Amino acid sequence: MNKALFALAIGGFGIGMTEFVIMGILPEVASALDISIPQAGHFISAYALGVVIGAPLLTAFGSKWPAHKTLLLLMLWFTLFNSLSAFANSYELLLVSRFLSGLPHGAFFGIGAVVAGQLARPGKAARAIATMFTGLTMANVIGVPLGTYLGQNFSWNLSFMLVGVVGLMAITSIKLWMPELPKSSSEGIKKDLKVLKRGELWMVILLTTIGTGGFFAWYSYIAPLLTKVAGHPEGIVSYVMILAGLGMVIGNLIGAKLAERFSPIYAVLMSMALMALALITNAYVAENQIAILVMTFLIATIAFCLSTPIQMVMINSAKGSESLGSSMNQSAFNMGNASGAYFAGLPIAFGYSFTAASLVGAVMAGMGVFIAIVIILIRRKRKIELAAVS
Repeated sequence: MNKALFALAIGGFGIGMTEFVIMGILPEVASALDISIPQAGHFISAYALGVVIGAPLLTAFGSKWPAHKTLLLLMLWFTLFNSLSAFANSYELLLVSRFLSGLPHGAFFGIGAVVAGQLARPGKAARAIATMFTGLTMANVIGVPLGTYLGQNFSWNLSFMLVGVVGLMAITSIKLWMPELPKSSSEGIKKDLKVLKRGELWMVILLTTIGTGGFFAWYSYIAPLLTKVAGHPEGIVSYVMILAGLGMVIGNLIGAKLAERFSPIYAVLMSMALMALALITNAYVAENQIAILVMTFLIATIAFCLSTPIQMVMINSAKGSESLGSSMNQSAFNMGNASGAYFAGLPIAFGYSFTAASLVGAVMAGMGVFIAIVIILIRRKRKIELAAVS
């Protein structure tokens, strides 16, 4: 079981690296392709759009095969198009390759989360899912800072070449260590699609999209926030990425414990409320070089307290079609990525300070709090109605 979860974690490491490294090298990519930083932000949105579209489609397509084979094929796709991104020499080519690179992301994490839960001992599903997401968080401690360093000091193309190497490692580990598994959908895709009729599922998608968009509104522009607002030298960005990555690792572990101690939806509610407060604070202390570093660690920690609980909220809401629901939540997570980067970029494009991104993020996280409260009230009402019937 440990080796199989480790194989999922390596895949998560590669996915985390390609998703987040672009944010650290955004100025270098913009300069190399002769475009503005807000235009370079489109590469973040293109990847996220690929995740949104690819998650349900590839999950549905992959349901025809055993889960371990589907995971292997998804990682093959991921490795191919991330490697091709390294050779893009224009805005248009990189935009297309980033989109194609994002297609397998949601399906891999969606199916992987369900597989991790199946491999776990009873009552330990949260920790097993968190183990897979540890790969994503460790990418921000090791892979993203290394890719940022290579991109800033040598060439941004090397950052994506490194992602391709990690992808090959993931392919090998899944092939060697993942046990034979049943199909990711035992009911068939037609029956799985009936889960889309559940109103609560769409509420969870809205929660993930808007709430986690608050984190991406801030994180998408972390490099210029550090250098242009706080006045740090550009060379510090890769080290701050390590700091943020450590926060993500710690937050991921805390989130798993919160999901086990409380209901996952309450863990999500607490994390979103704290994130909104932290982002507001960040906007007012960003010019202080020490404070911005402290807030970077805190915001990353709080944001990744969400990863396991919010995935469990979706899995619980999609009973009977867990893989499809889980992958759709990854679509929602990356709709948050795209929307956060886009909405935070608007005030910047109109000439406002990069601190505006934090305030946009705070508003989105606050809306997530409201949606989480609505989901809790809906569930309470359902319990009361069921109790009355019985």
